[in-house]
Amino acid sequence: MDDADRTERGMRVRREVLGDAHVDRAVAGTTEFTADFQDFITRYAWGEVWSRPGLSRAERSMVTLTALMVLRQEQELAMHVRAALRNGLTPDQIKEVLLHACVYAGVPAANRAYAIAAKVLSEGQ
Repeated sequence: MDDADRTERGMRVRREVLGDAHVDRAVAGTTEFTADFQDFITRYAWGEVWSRPGLSRAERSMVTLTALMVLRQEQELAMHVRAALRNGLTPDQIKEVLLHACVYAGVPAANRAYAIAAKVLSEGQ
């Protein structure tokens, strides 16, 4: 697969997971400085990793929520709570992912993650 195919597939997956509005904002905000980074994440994160067989999108969302909680990446966590819902996770499953990760990540990280997820879930889709 060449880079153009990877970019096309990556953009399709990125839109399916994150939604058109988010991707449109990211693309519109691309500058000469950030263009290479946007291309990189589209081709590799979305066009390669999120497109691989072996895990469903829901399972990938579970892994992503856990990693973002552990790393305390609050903006990314909120975005990926929305993505997890798009990928078929229920609010109860999101709650369980955060509770399970709490055992390994610690209560402070989980406390913040629950607050972020609760806010996103209360906003609806």
